Amino acid sequence: MGWDGFLRLWCAAWAAVALAGAVRSLAGATKAQRTVRLAGRIREVGEARHGAPRAGGIPLVVVYRDPDSGREVVVTDDEGRGETVAAAWAGREIGVSHPRGRPHAFGFADAPQPPSRGLAGPAGALLAAYAGLVALAALHLGWPWALVGTAGPWALSGLWHLPAAVRDRRARRERLAAMDAVPGRVVAVLRDVRTDEEDGSTLTALTPVVAFTTRDGTAVTAHCTAHLADPAGARGRAVTVHHTPADPAEFTLDPAADRRSWSRDVAVHVAAVVVLAATAAAGAVLLLR
Repeated sequence: MGWDGFLRLWCAAWAAVALAGAVRSLAGATKAQRTVRLAGRIREVGEARHGAPRAGGIPLVVVYRDPDSGREVVVTDDEGRGETVAAAWAGREIGVSHPRGRPHAFGFADAPQPPSRGLAGPAGALLAAYAGLVALAALHLGWPWALVGTAGPWALSGLWHLPAAVRDRRARRERLAAMDAVPGRVVAVLRDVRTDEEDGSTLTALTPVVAFTTRDGTAVTAHCTAHLADPAGARGRAVTVHHTPADPAEFTLDPAADRRSWSRDVAVHVAAVVVLAATAAAGAVLLLR
């Protein structure tokens, strides 16, 4: 089988996967649609366990209301189920989810999640099929089609999202300027150890945990993944935490560094759009010759 046959088979297979996923979504049979999503509230935050893995490193007691019985349910998570809740305090609203009919298999999320139709998988399959079509067009109609078909949609997507990125940067700078500065302390350093299957080397990821109290008396325990030198030896270190008064989960140890980082993000976004647009335009010019 040559490249032509392989690409046709590739497109057909991924298109079939996308179609099957769309049918399952219409029938309400996807995993996401069979997941019960609820709003829970943290009742108690346990002491961060120094040296524990990131998942479950901050034990939580969460309460939510069962939608079928209407009863209040209290669950304890010290194993890290679902997404990792990176910032916790008593009274914070988080997301709770479990498969339909299996409330014991619950998981948490940083925020309550809206219902999902489970179309992420079919969308990915459709993207793979599109990539095959672009490759087929380049094979039969000339390689400039690869430039147009690949760079063009990404340039349009980047251009579409650019105004929102600029607005988000402006809003974040405003929130940064209004942040409260309070004393905090690194209370633990979480440790995740993974062995590389290829060469057998050991990879260690460190996640410091900082505790601070807001001006209104809310005690917060949160992962601190940036702007902390020598994280391995940071336990017990005093730090200054800058946080948004309305949402203590949004905090930083170095506002100036965050400000510079956000400016670079927008500059990279603009540069990427320009490069992609230029690439697609070059492909179009070559096709017109």
